[in-house]
Amino acid sequence: MTTSPALTELTGDYVLDPAHTRIGFIARHAMVTKVRGAFHQFEGTAHLDGADPARSTAQVVMKTESIDTGVEQRDQHLRTNDFLDAPNFPDITFRTTSVEAQSDTEYRVTGDLTIKDTTRPVTIDFEYTGHAVDPYGNLRVGLEGSVTISRKEYGVTWNAALEGGGVLVGDKVVLEFDISAIKQG
Repeated sequence: MTTSPALTELTGDYVLDPAHTRIGFIARHAMVTKVRGAFHQFEGTAHLDGADPARSTAQVVMKTESIDTGVEQRDQHLRTNDFLDAPNFPDITFRTTSVEAQSDTEYRVTGDLTIKDTTRPVTIDFEYTGHAVDPYGNLRVGLEGSVTISRKEYGVTWNAALEGGGVLVGDKVVLEFDISAIKQG
């Protein structure tokens, strides 16, 4: 596969723009609907290598205390030991271990995801959504991706049985990444 000249020009170090990046999740509730939420406090860095995407790296740290589903009572419960145990595990982290170009716009990013005290490998398929120079002269790169994980594999096992069968909280959680990263230097 050849790399497009435009991607080669994007090589460099980047930081996530928290005002224009969303790190969210979707989980099944009561077996009938989905709850959507996001982490509002996070930071992330990346080194993009447009000529050789395999040499690209990234890391993201999400603050568990910043979880927000739009319902404060639920958010408080999610911060307890039943779920994320924010006082003892203030961060969820992701660090790349490999990047594979699938095409000029699609990348398979594998890394270590740590939730609570458990680290497991995950693979996220990202789509490069473009780049632009903003009105302040910053070069921005956009990426979108998602991955489905089992929360139980990370020690997040709390649940409640439903009267008609099933459980209150589904095991599968979709993590969503809508990234705007700003080139540094």
